[in-house]
Amino acid sequence: MRHGKKFNHLGRTASHRKAMLSNMAKSLLEHKRISTTLAKAKELRKYVEPLITKAKEDSTHNRRVAFGYLKNKEAIKLLFGEVVEKVGNRPGGYTRIIKTGYRLGDNAEMCIIELVDFNELMLKEEQPAKKAGRRRSRRGSGKSSDTAGTGAAAETSEKSESKSTKTEGSDEVVSETPVSEAPEAAAADEPKASEEQDGGEKEDDKKSE
Repeated sequence: MRHGKKFNHLGRTASHRKAMLSNMAKSLLEHKRISTTLAKAKELRKYVEPLITKAKEDSTHNRRVAFGYLKNKEAIKLLFGEVVEKVGNRPGGYTRIIKTGYRLGDNAEMCIIELVDFNELMLKEEQPAKKAGRRRSRRGSGKSSDTAGTGAAAETSEKSESKSTKTEGSDEVVSETPVSEAPEAAAADEPKASEEQDGGEKEDDKKSE
């Protein structure tokens, strides 16, 4: 009877369940990914990940503990060698479960369980995403430079227009100066004409006398 045991028994006795998980863990370490049912994969993840954490510290005691679970020398070499080299810097989450649909016959939910750092395709897909973000920032700076260039061009055009208006105003002032001087010249000529007339009248008076 269960008596409060919350883990999934997988429809097997304790010895059968341990032997099955041990063989599945050995296959996962050897092939880096295996296909199985979702229920078995979830239980396998609980079984393998503590062993990988222990393998980060290579000692005789940890090797003997791992051998008690895996029962295979070749699997121990892979665990403490190739696997730890890739996974050593990761703080946890060494496996990934990808659902693949339902099995024909009993309609059991199937999945693939794999070691995260050995899937090179997904690691390559993560890198271009970061580059795309950087490119977007560069495009944004390019747009800002274009707007700055247009603003500078607008300022230069405004300055040129203001200069042209100033030059036109100066021409008008120059053209107005002779007009303002003309009345003064006429006023200067009038006293001379009046003096000549007075001189002519005096001469006529002398002749009449």
